[in-house]
Amino acid sequence: MKIQTKIAIQFSIIVASLLSLFSWIIYEQSAMYREEEFFERLKNKALTTASFFIKVDEIDRALLRIIDKNTLTTLNEEKILIFSDTNELLYSNIDDIVINYDAKLLDEVRKAKYIEFTDKPENESLGLVYDLNDQHYVVLASAYDKFGRSKLRNLRDTLITGLIIGILITILLGIFFAGNALKPVNMFISKLSTITANNLRQRIEGHDSKNEIGLLASAFNKMLSRLEQSFELQKSFVSHASHELRTPLAALKSEVEISLEENLSIEQHKGILRNIRQDINRLINLSNDLLQIVRPFKSPLINFAEVRIDDIIFQAQDELSLSKPDYRIIVEYAQEPENEYSIIVFGNEALLKTTFINLIDNACKYSPMQQAVVIIDFTKTHTLVSIKDEGIGIPAEDISNIFEPFYRSKNALNISGFGIGLSVCNKIVELHKGKISIDSKLNEGTKVVVQLPNADNN
Repeated sequence: MKIQTKIAIQFSIIVASLLSLFSWIIYEQSAMYREEEFFERLKNKALTTASFFIKVDEIDRALLRIIDKNTLTTLNEEKILIFSDTNELLYSNIDDIVINYDAKLLDEVRKAKYIEFTDKPENESLGLVYDLNDQHYVVLASAYDKFGRSKLRNLRDTLITGLIIGILITILLGIFFAGNALKPVNMFISKLSTITANNLRQRIEGHDSKNEIGLLASAFNKMLSRLEQSFELQKSFVSHASHELRTPLAALKSEVEISLEENLSIEQHKGILRNIRQDINRLINLSNDLLQIVRPFKSPLINFAEVRIDDIIFQAQDELSLSKPDYRIIVEYAQEPENEYSIIVFGNEALLKTTFINLIDNACKYSPMQQAVVIIDFTKTHTLVSIKDEGIGIPAEDISNIFEPFYRSKNALNISGFGIGLSVCNKIVELHKGKISIDSKLNEGTKVVVQLPNADNN
C-alpha cells in the first residue's frame, strides 16, 4: 500500500472517529436534556392537577377533566391518576377507560416519595406523594413527548447526514493533502531513478533544508559523495594495481623473449635469471601489499590482547636490521614509564608490528642517511610513538591524500615503492581505535605520530 493511500485512510479514520464521537455526545446530551425537561413538565402538570382536585372544592371531576384537556400545558397521551391512602382511585383525567394499576407501585411511590419510570416503550411516567392535612395522596402521571422526540429524531438524522458528508469530504481532503504533502517525495524518487554508477556527481537539489525531505536529501547527497569517493578510490586502486603489475610482467616477458631468441652465454642467462628473480620478488611484495590492503582486519579471527608497545618497536627494529643492514634505527623513551601499564595497549601484536615496520621502513627509505628515530611516549590515556626522519619530506598538497592506496608524492616517484604501506598502517591503527598524524616539511623531514589508547582505556 502506498504511503499516500495509508495517510489518507488513517486521516479519514481519525477524523471520522472524532466526528462520530462528537455527534454521539451531542445526541446523548440532547436526549438526556429532553428527558429531564419532559419529566419536569409532567411533574408540574401532576402537581397542578392534584392541587386543583384536592384544594379547590368548587372544581369537580368533570370540570377538572375539561381543564386538563384544554390547557396549554396539556401533554400528548396524558394520563393523571390520584389515589387515596387506601389505594382508592379518586381522580382520572380520562373517561370510559378501565384503569389497571398495581398496588405495589403505589406502595413503592409512598416509600420513595418520588419515582420516574417508563410504562411503555416511549411513554415517560412518574409517581409522587402529595401531602395535605395529614392525607397522603399518590399521584401517577404518564405522557408521550411527541414534540421532544420528534426534535430528537430530526437531530439524529441531521447528525448522521452531516457525519456521512463530513467523512466523504475528509476522505477527499485526505487524498488531496497526502498527495500534496508527498509530492516532494515523488520528485525525490524520480530524481533518484536517474542516478547511476556513471553519474554519481549528480545531487538532489531544490529541497528546503528545514523539513524532513530536505534533511533526507542532504543525507542522501552526503552518501552520494561518499560513494563517489569510494568509486574514485576503487578506480584509482584498480588503475594503480594494474600499472604496478604490468611493469614487472612486461619486464619478465621481454627478458624471457630475449633469453629464447638470443644465443647467450651462461653468464648472460644468469644475469637474465637474476633480473627475473628481482621482478618476481617485486611481484611477491606487491601481492603481499595488496593482500594486506584488502585484508578483513575486523575479522573475529583476529585476536586482541595486552601488548607492550616498546617490545613491538624493538621486534620491528630487529627485523628491519636483519633484512636491511644499511638502516639506522634509534629507539628512545621520551620519559621513563611510571609502570609497565603506561605503554601497554590492547591490540593484535602482528598487525601493530606490521604498522611500525612499514612506518620505520618508510622513514629510512626516504631519508638520504637511511636513519629513523623512534620516540616512545605516553599520557594518562594514550601511548604515543613518533617516527622521525630527515628525508625528502612530503609536499603540503599531498598530505591530505597520503593514506589513499597507491598514492605517492611527486617527489618520491623515483624511489621504489607501491604507495600501499601508509594505507595499510592507517587501517590497522583505526582498528585499534587510534589515529595517525603526519607533520612534514619539504626537504627537511617527516614526523609520523601514532596515538593508541592504553589498555585500561580501550
